[in-house]
Amino acid sequence: MASTYPTEIPVLDQALSVRFYGAKPKAGHVPLVVHFHGGAFVQGGLDSGSTVARLIAEAGAVVVSLDYPLAPAHPFPQAADQGYAALQWAFKHRGKLAGDKAPVFVAGEEAGGNLAAALTLMVRDQRQPPLAGQILLSPMLNPCLGTASLRAADAGVKGCRWADGWKHYLSQVGDCSHPYAAPGPSMRLGELPPTLLLTAGDDPFKDESLDYARRLRAAGVKVKDAVLPAPTGWPCSCMSPASHEAPWAESVRRHVQQFFASSNASASVPKGIPS
Repeated sequence: MASTYPTEIPVLDQALSVRFYGAKPKAGHVPLVVHFHGGAFVQGGLDSGSTVARLIAEAGAVVVSLDYPLAPAHPFPQAADQGYAALQWAFKHRGKLAGDKAPVFVAGEEAGGNLAAALTLMVRDQRQPPLAGQILLSPMLNPCLGTASLRAADAGVKGCRWADGWKHYLSQVGDCSHPYAAPGPSMRLGELPPTLLLTAGDDPFKDESLDYARRLRAAGVKVKDAVLPAPTGWPCSCMSPASHEAPWAESVRRHVQQFFASSNASASVPKGIPS
């Protein structure tokens, strides 16, 4: 972690706590990644997000991990709105953070994957800022919780941490149909940036992850997806700092590094935005 980076950034007239990983190169640039931790929308923080953030940084990026507001005190769309403001801040300051013309990505695991996916939709609709790609690990994308992989994990509605998380996050009637709240069922997935989507054989969100990858491809989005071999303990193990040395960690580093290389470090610029 680079100590010269700020520990807070201004978003929507508030100070948002952040943690940086990686370092700006002396010459040139590296990808800048805005990262969202997991925790079913109601838990987690900078410490629990450290494993994925570190792995992405070790793949060759500067990562800014966000301590975004949690439900139920801060339901949808507060985390998404603050995340979008933080993304705008990161893009504006990318030269100082990761080098001139650094491409900007979003990333997240579990509920953080939901927020990262939501931000790509917001960027497309708002036409700014340019995004080079999104990195989703075991993302929570659909509040229906009806897939076979979730049933196999005994993650039914009753007593399910993810069902409870969705309930607290989507506090208003109709939120579950909003694409920024539940990107999985969204009917408009075109014009999104390249996507890396990682899941695992024992991941409860495997089915909805692979379905999202399929639907993105059908919409013309460049997608790289992979199913890591079980056992991984995903997504919960993604939020354990000790998992930085887990058997699956090197695979994540490698996939992210390859994704950065395949993107050619060039941002996908929405129509109407100058490069």
